[in-house]
Amino acid sequence: MSIEELEVEIKKLTLRDRAALAKWIVESLDALSESEIEALWVEEAEHRLDELEQGLVTEIPAEEVLRRARAAIS
Repeated sequence: MSIEELEVEIKKLTLRDRAALAKWIVESLDALSESEIEALWVEEAEHRLDELEQGLVTEIPAEEVLRRARAAIS
């Protein structure tokens, strides 16, 4: 089953069932090994790089990110 098919099925669930599923998914992530976690981070980094190279997203300088974060918590 594809992610898209899962999304369709999940949207059919009640809010309570979706919340329970989300909780289970988050808790299941704790069971990942270090190598599995590293592989997920590598996959995410590659995905973000692809988006950047395709022009789907733009870079934000670190100074700007930090300025926004500081402003948000002030």
